[in-house]
Amino acid sequence: MTEVERLSDEAEAAIAAATAPLSRARSVLFITGAGMSADSGLPTYRGIGGLYQDRHTEDGFPIEVALSATMMRRRPEVTWRYIAEIEAACRGAGPNRGHRAIAELEARLPRVVVLTQNVEGLHQRGGSQKVIEIHGNVHRLRCTACGARSTVDSFEGLSIPPCCGCGGLIRPEVVLFEEALPARAIADLTEELERGFDVVVSVGTTSVFPYIAAPVLQAASQGRATIEINPGESEVSEVVGIRIRTRAAVALDRLARALLSSGR
Repeated sequence: MTEVERLSDEAEAAIAAATAPLSRARSVLFITGAGMSADSGLPTYRGIGGLYQDRHTEDGFPIEVALSATMMRRRPEVTWRYIAEIEAACRGAGPNRGHRAIAELEARLPRVVVLTQNVEGLHQRGGSQKVIEIHGNVHRLRCTACGARSTVDSFEGLSIPPCCGCGGLIRPEVVLFEEALPARAIADLTEELERGFDVVVSVGTTSVFPYIAAPVLQAASQGRATIEINPGESEVSEVVGIRIRTRAAVALDRLARALLSSGR
């Protein structure tokens, strides 16, 4: 399949319907999940083709336990092993047409914000400027002892788990299970939601976390336009005004083309 594949009549009609509110919008919030990066060849952690679909880790732990704050504290080598496995699966991947389409719209609309659960940084590499990484970024590292920070392109060559020059444990700045969301990201999101958006677009996420579903629910309750791009079902599928049931890169590419051809 390619990004110019033929869509079903239902998807074509949904894209045409979504073009109208987007063409009038001055502010758009894109909420993205694993399905956004799937078209870059990245596996989701669960679901079809997921890294941990229907299995425990090789250490015998559920992935939620292996990637927990408790495990990082007690047995950091276990947590690091699976963070490194996830990073290796992302290595070499680049932004897809969907990432670039959002960036193109950002360049033409007064205000576009991306709220992403993804930790690989592909939105920024695709050209987006205003990105709220609610789950952090796997390439940003921090010493748990002295607080020193660094950014790496990949984990290749790192000892697992890596140690700081001060002797402290280094960890990625990602949100592990049992941990609170980053205060700065929450503050940014709260500020943006208080300003409001003309259109909210949910892309490639099941929206199981309340803070991911909430912006869609809020917009819908205010009579704002809401769009979902997802081939499957999600927690907000019955709430959104327009559902585009296809892959993220395909739908975003078609939407961007339609809007750019209309002069946006």
